[in-house]
Amino acid sequence: MLRAARQAQGLHIAVLAASIKVTQRKLESLEADRYDELPDMTFTRALAKTVCRSLKIDATPVLALLPRIGEQGLDKVHQGLNTAFRERPGRLEPTDLSVLARPALWLPLLLVLAAVVVYLLPQRWIPGARPPAVTASAAAPAAAPASHVASVQATAAAGEAAPVFPPEPASGPAAAPAEMTGALQLRVSGESWVEVLDASGATLLQRMLQPGEAVGLDGAPPFKVKIGNAAVTQLSFHGQQVDLAASTRDNVARLELK
Repeated sequence: MLRAARQAQGLHIAVLAASIKVTQRKLESLEADRYDELPDMTFTRALAKTVCRSLKIDATPVLALLPRIGEQGLDKVHQGLNTAFRERPGRLEPTDLSVLARPALWLPLLLVLAAVVVYLLPQRWIPGARPPAVTASAAAPAAAPASHVASVQATAAAGEAAPVFPPEPASGPAAAPAEMTGALQLRVSGESWVEVLDASGATLLQRMLQPGEAVGLDGAPPFKVKIGNAAVTQLSFHGQQVDLAASTRDNVARLELK
């Protein structure tokens, strides 16, 4: 019911998780009825009520289908009382080794073992492998300035300890960072799920951006933009900064750029 209500509103599960400030994995467990992956039934029912409130649907039928607090524990006790008693085998009693004949068990082990062997082989034994190139800077240390050498020789002749000179900074201008291009530009300082569609409805971007990532997009306007974590996202359109506050609700921004 919760998954159907969310999909009917066209809301991605990552956007919903960001808006109610829980992990996406907990929402997936709730929608799939995997209650054993959640902390307890009190948390499960509270999370279901929060999702219903965010989706603006009635929580009564959803809560009616969830186990009540305490029922899950009593059910496990009831099953345990009716389970037949089986005595544990002794230490010297042989165990069933038929499980070792299953391919699902030993095939992954063989793959891992083969990968380790290839990794440990010397490079000259691998066809097509080339030894790593050694640059001149790595092969020999940089020559010290003539003034420093003369000073060291004079100090050594006088019987004093030779001074240690700090390395001189490298000369030349620093390389400038690559400039981001595109009519629509996004930059995030934290995790943010972003979806961008062009005028034809084609998806230009639909994924989770990582902290510090910057993306430039081009396409046919107008662009439909949905941002799951507006607080950490910066948006520019044709070089102009876009104010996301006017289009943001519950930290989710929805806007159209023409």
